[in-house]
Amino acid sequence: ATVPAGGLALLLGVLLWRALHGAPLTELSGDQDFQLFLQRNLEFTRKIRGDVAALQRVVCDTLQLCKEDELVLVRQDLDIAQAPLEQCHKRTFQAETCFSQIRAGLHIYHGSLATIQALLPGHTGLVETLQLDMANLSSNIQQQMEDLGLATVTYPTENQDPLPTFSSNFHHQVGGFFILANFQRFLETAYRALRHLTSL
Repeated sequence: ATVPAGGLALLLGVLLWRALHGAPLTELSGDQDFQLFLQRNLEFTRKIRGDVAALQRVVCDTLQLCKEDELVLVRQDLDIAQAPLEQCHKRTFQAETCFSQIRAGLHIYHGSLATIQALLPGHTGLVETLQLDMANLSSNIQQQMEDLGLATVTYPTENQDPLPTFSSNFHHQVGGFFILANFQRFLETAYRALRHLTSL
């Protein structure tokens, strides 16, 4: 269900080239290869979203943390980052900065998933699969941006950012809940940005 690296790289190359050179994407709307690559990338994003949803179900089933509105007050005590994706919204969509923000967000959440792994040691395989998919997506975007001569940030292979610290086990559990909730929203925005391109 994963996207071949070449397919994703070509898709992003087309999107970035069109965005940077001002060519209308409408020219590509009937291009079967473009649509195929776009659909594959949407499927790949759906797979990552599905894995996050599976982890959310585990948190709900094992920790009894299921509803965000019941945990809002606890959240105020936690230092949980929400990766920005404002450049991926329709009103302000810019392909280059959107893909840069997707990469930055994937890096943040890749590191944050260590918190989930500590919470759910019995589901390490799922967390590691998710991290691998995220790393592959990020590196494909980086490679394509480099090929186009765009500025990229090189992230270390091992995450260097400090993990959030929690004052209690309960705060750790709630922190894990919100990391997954934020990541799911992040993925939904990235997905909508790509789907928006299919409708141009």
